[in-house]
Amino acid sequence: MKREEPIELFMPPNMLKAKIGGGMSGMDMAAVKRAQQAMEELKGEFADWLAEDLRILVGARASYAEAPQAQARAALLRAAHDIKGQAATFHYPLIARVAGSLSKLIGELPETAALPLSLIDAHVNAILVIHKQAMQDTGDQIALALCSELEARVEELLAPK
Repeated sequence: MKREEPIELFMPPNMLKAKIGGGMSGMDMAAVKRAQQAMEELKGEFADWLAEDLRILVGARASYAEAPQAQARAALLRAAHDIKGQAATFHYPLIARVAGSLSKLIGELPETAALPLSLIDAHVNAILVIHKQAMQDTGDQIALALCSELEARVEELLAPK
C-alpha cells in the first residue's frame, strides 16, 4: 500500500495589495474623476477618429483588391486591428467584435493564401452599417446573428483541413 504524503499549500504574500493598500482608501479619487472626465471628452473625438479609421479600412480593402500583396494585406490588418481596439474602448462592442473577426482572418490565414475578398467585404460592410446605425447595444439579435455568422465563416476557413 502506498503511503500518501501530506499536501502543503504555500500562499505567497500579496505584494500589490501591500503597495497600494487594502482598499480604495489609498486611491486619489480626484485623479480617478479627472481620468473619467478625460475619457468622456475623448468619446466625442472618437466619432471623428472612427470615421477616419473607416476611410482607412475601406481604402486598405480597395488596395488589397487591386493588388493583393503583403503590404496591402498588412495595411488591411492594421486598420482592422486599430478599429477593434478603439471601438471596444469607446463602447462600440459590435464594431469591435466584427473588426476582431476580420483581424483574426487576416492575421491567422497563412500569408501564402489569398484573403477571400467576399468575406473581407462582408466584414467591412458590417462595420460600416453598425457605425452608420450607431449600434452600441449588444442585445440586437440581428447584429449578433451577423457577428456570429462572420465569426463562423472565419473559423471555417481557418480550420485545419
